[in-house]
Amino acid sequence: MRLLFGMILGAAATIGIAYIHDSMYAPLPLTAPAISSEPRPMVNWDVVGTFTRRASTAAREQWNKISGK
Repeated sequence: MRLLFGMILGAAATIGIAYIHDSMYAPLPLTAPAISSEPRPMVNWDVVGTFTRRASTAAREQWNKISGK
C-alpha cells in the first residue's frame, strides 16, 4: 500500500512541478524566431535534457569541491 501511495504521490509531484514551471513563462510568439537563451516550457524534451545535464554537472562539481578531487 505504501509503494502504491508513493508512486501516486511521486507522479502527482512531477506533474505539479512541471505545471508550475511551465506556467511561470509566457508562451513564445509564433512569428518571432526562437532564441536559445529564452526560457521555454519544460515539456520539450531538449529543454528537460539540457536542464538535467546542467543540474548533474553542477552537482558533480560541488561533489568534487567537497571531496577535494
